[in-house]
Amino acid sequence: METYEVRIVFTEPLLGTVALEEELFSEFVKNKGIDNDDELETLPVAEQIEKGTTGFHRVDGQPILYDYVLKGFFKDACGMLRRVPKTESSKCKAYKKIIDGLVFVTPRRIPIELSGELTFLERPLRAQTAQGERIALARSEQAPAGSSIVFTMTALGQVDEKLLTEWLDYGSLRGLGQWRNAGWGRFQYALTKR
Repeated sequence: METYEVRIVFTEPLLGTVALEEELFSEFVKNKGIDNDDELETLPVAEQIEKGTTGFHRVDGQPILYDYVLKGFFKDACGMLRRVPKTESSKCKAYKKIIDGLVFVTPRRIPIELSGELTFLERPLRAQTAQGERIALARSEQAPAGSSIVFTMTALGQVDEKLLTEWLDYGSLRGLGQWRNAGWGRFQYALTKR
């Protein structure tokens, strides 16, 4: 078992991913069969939110990421890097189970240290449907570039420093959070063994 401290500094703004409307968020999570009381209490004040906005959970007004956001990022990184021959990730079989069972992120609520104010990004979303192209407007809170998070990661078994470094290196290219395929949420990191 190895434990690491990870410090991520965002080089591009980080977009929030949670639906900030309590009713919409609650219905989504309920349909997944998850007890969401813990997460409902960290949604911002409802009257300050425009319909359809995504953003960040908050604790005492400070935006946070939940630990599962990082585990989801590791699954995304490993899943994509498995397609690249000779990577450490290409050797991972049943990688989702491995990450779920052998990678532990703490604390559960990871504070985002802002380098400025939260702002909003509005952008069009395009989709090809059977009825033709559809366009909608998406609105997300964004934490400015320079914002950071610090968390502890404990890895067991076959998940070693080379694999973790590979996933974090991938994040410097792909990003974290919403709209990462467009480069939002890219970061630099420091991985320190404890």
